[in-house]
Amino acid sequence: MDVAVMREPRAVRISLPSRGGEMAALEFGPAERPVDIVFTHANGFNARAYASILAPLAADFHILAIDQRGHGRSGLKPQIEGRTSWYGLRDDLVALLEALDLKNVVLGGHSMGGTASILASAEAPGRVKSLVMFDPVVLSPEVIAANRGGERVESPLVQGALRRRAVFPSHQAVIEAYTGRGAFKSWTPAMLAGYVADGFRERPDGQVELTCAPEWEASNFTSQAHDTWDAFARSKAPISIFRAETGSTCRVEGQEQDLTASGRITLQTVPGTTHFLPMERPDIVASALRAAASEP
Repeated sequence: MDVAVMREPRAVRISLPSRGGEMAALEFGPAERPVDIVFTHANGFNARAYASILAPLAADFHILAIDQRGHGRSGLKPQIEGRTSWYGLRDDLVALLEALDLKNVVLGGHSMGGTASILASAEAPGRVKSLVMFDPVVLSPEVIAANRGGERVESPLVQGALRRRAVFPSHQAVIEAYTGRGAFKSWTPAMLAGYVADGFRERPDGQVELTCAPEWEASNFTSQAHDTWDAFARSKAPISIFRAETGSTCRVEGQEQDLTASGRITLQTVPGTTHFLPMERPDIVASALRAAASEP
């Protein structure tokens, strides 16, 4: 198959009856190969936002980049009422691994996607070869304990999500509004175009609206009772963590030595990066995923 053709992602849907619908994904690379990498996006984003980052790997690896529940083109509906954690996102990912009978797979993820991946790895250790996480959301044990005890630790990101403009005249209007601004300052045109393509859907009135509703994005910020530290302990796979230098959500200060003592988990701070590390250093993302997928 022509390399250029393999680099172009194919939109697929995977039925997950136990989870109430279909998961949408972008598929890269030779479909005849077993899946090498499953990549999971950050809160409020979608798989296509990372397409230009993952495409260079498509000549050698079979990749699925998924749209999580309530994001992109996913058919898995948001369930906000009574929600306290990301265990539902974990269960969606485990269901995908089981539905496709994936084994010896690398789980890669950014932010919330990295956290969902480690939570899934702890539940399906026989299916996961390794994990590569880019500035995952890892709260301190004290904050997790407070959340699990019913004490909501609010984030300023919640109000930002709820205030987010949800409706624009067109996809092009979104691109013009976002280019070079806010979180998108470091994004290439291809990254932004990918995000907007699957991050907004057409409405009957001809305008476009966010596919990740502001209320669902906010729910992801407030639902923090999952125990990532327990998942680190129960996962048996090697884990590579790439942490942002500025504004990181990987809050492991004071825990680094315990976390990395066995050598199974490595932690690296990437100079000059923010929480949007994959967009700022796509070369590191591609290199780390390639190295992990190339391991026997």
